[in-house]
Amino acid sequence: MEKNRLIWACRRGMLELDILLSRFVEEHYDLLSEDEKLRFDVLLECEDQDLYNWLVKKQTPQSASIEVITKIINKSIMDRSQ
Repeated sequence: MEKNRLIWACRRGMLELDILLSRFVEEHYDLLSEDEKLRFDVLLECEDQDLYNWLVKKQTPQSASIEVITKIINKSIMDRSQ
């Protein structure tokens, strides 16, 4: 998916998710492997409340595939705050 469409897909019903996801796409998406990009696309299909729990509350997703990309996103969040 092209970057502009991804940023649009990152627009969610929660401002926190909008900021986290769109910032991740702008700053880190190009550095992902093709497999990680596919995982990110799958992540964007998840419900907002699940995304919030995984990215803000740091809960672990049941899907190992989703867990991989949430760890990458959470690491980028932590790196940014240091």
